[in-house]
Amino acid sequence: MSLILLILGVGLGLSSVSPWSREGISATGFGVSTIVWLTLTQLLSSGMGGYLAGRLRTRWVDTHTDEVYFRDTAHGFLAWAVASLATAALLTSAIGSILSGGIQAGASVVGGVASTATLAAGGVAASGRTTPGGNGPMAYFIDALFRRDGRAAAARSNGGAMPPAVSEQAVANETAQVARIFMNVSPSEPLPQEDIRYVGQLVAQRTGMSQQDAEKRVTDIYTRAQARLHDAELAAKDAADKARKASAYAALWVFVSLLSGAFVASLAATYGGRQRDA
Repeated sequence: MSLILLILGVGLGLSSVSPWSREGISATGFGVSTIVWLTLTQLLSSGMGGYLAGRLRTRWVDTHTDEVYFRDTAHGFLAWAVASLATAALLTSAIGSILSGGIQAGASVVGGVASTATLAAGGVAASGRTTPGGNGPMAYFIDALFRRDGRAAAARSNGGAMPPAVSEQAVANETAQVARIFMNVSPSEPLPQEDIRYVGQLVAQRTGMSQQDAEKRVTDIYTRAQARLHDAELAAKDAADKARKASAYAALWVFVSLLSGAFVASLAATYGGRQRDA
């Protein structure tokens, strides 16, 4: 009975969800319907199992009424316990995913933050050199940092000094160095003044901007980059917290449904016993 209802519930659940937005059942509705279906499955299957255990048992002769009631109740409870153990053995992976979800939720906070920091490096490898095709969130801010200003280009066209040509290897080294400087500072701390001055010199050499304008650009872009990293970290923590809560709620409601199944199985066994002795 549990297997039949479980397969039916899976079919109904898959038919009610949709990957398209504004179609299918909502996440809240899906969770509530899943809880209701699991509880209904426990009530129906446990009730049927308990009733059969009480009704098909051999009638006890010359036994006190209270003892008969107790034995019927025990038979119903044992029928539910054996069926629950068999179901747990058959659905080990499903139960394990529910239990491990809450345990892994805390670890995913650290993992999510670490992956965010890795992506934020914009393709900076552990050796400190940029990897080809780095396209993490920090890569955009590094590109914006060395973006040539239109006003500087206009000044050069009017006879201003042209920035010196830089080799591709030097560009890669400077980009990796700036990424390391940005990632070395805590998100809650401002960029040190000496780092602002040094990175401003690199920006001024690459773009033809003045030192003052280059340092202002460094400060502004660093602030934007840290805000992006902070938002990504909050999103990772929020996702992990939602997974933890979902696993906790699932475990609690599975406990409630199993407990209600034990009660219904014991009660149905006493009813089946009275039907047998009538």
